[in-house]
Amino acid sequence: LLAPQGPSMDASKKVDLKIIIIGALGVGKTSLLHQYVHKTFYEDYRTTLGASILTKVLVVDNTPLKLQIWDTGGQERFRSMVSTFYKGSDGCMLAFDVSDRESFEALDNWRDDFLEKVIPREQDFPMVVLGNKIDISDRQVPKEMASAWCKEKDIPYFEVSAKNNINVAEAFETLAKQALTTYKGIFESYLTDSIKLTPNDKPRKRCC
Repeated sequence: LLAPQGPSMDASKKVDLKIIIIGALGVGKTSLLHQYVHKTFYEDYRTTLGASILTKVLVVDNTPLKLQIWDTGGQERFRSMVSTFYKGSDGCMLAFDVSDRESFEALDNWRDDFLEKVIPREQDFPMVVLGNKIDISDRQVPKEMASAWCKEKDIPYFEVSAKNNINVAEAFETLAKQALTTYKGIFESYLTDSIKLTPNDKPRKRCC
C-alpha cells in the first residue's frame, strides 16, 4: 500500500531561488560566496567581470531550497551591465567593507539602483547587508553607524568575515528564509487570485 500523502508532501518540493550579491569593487563579494558555498577562503584578487553563478542546496523550514547565487562585479563602469542581472531575483545581499568608508557610503546607490530595476518594486524586498572584513583591525565604519543605516531601512545587518568564516552562513540563511517567505506569499496570493477570478464557473460537462 502507498503511504498517504499528507501536507508535508508540498514542503518537499524543491524551490529554486535567485539570490544576487552586489556592492562596491573589492568588498569581498566573491570571497563571501566561496566561503558559504565551498567553505574555503578565496583569496584571488581578479575582478569579477559581469557575473558568475554558484549554487547551494539547503533546507529552510522543511523546504528544500536550491539557491542560485549571482556574484556581480563592483566596478562602476560595469554598473549598467550588472543591473541587467537583477531581473528575477528573489533576494538581494548588499555588501561593503568595514575598512573602506566609501564602500559603505555607496550602499544607498546600490540599493536604490536595485529597487528601481526589480519588478515588482517592493520596498520590503528580501534583503540583508553584510559588513565584511571585520578581521581587519583598521576599521573605518563603526558597527553602530552601519546598524543605524540598516535599522532606518529595516534591513537585517551582519558583521562578517569571509576570511575567518564569521556569520557568513547565518547571513545567507537569513536571506534565504526571507526570500522563501516572500516566495510562498506571492505563490499563495497568486493561487487565491486564480480562484477568485472564476467563482461562478460551472464545471463543464465532458463528452464520454
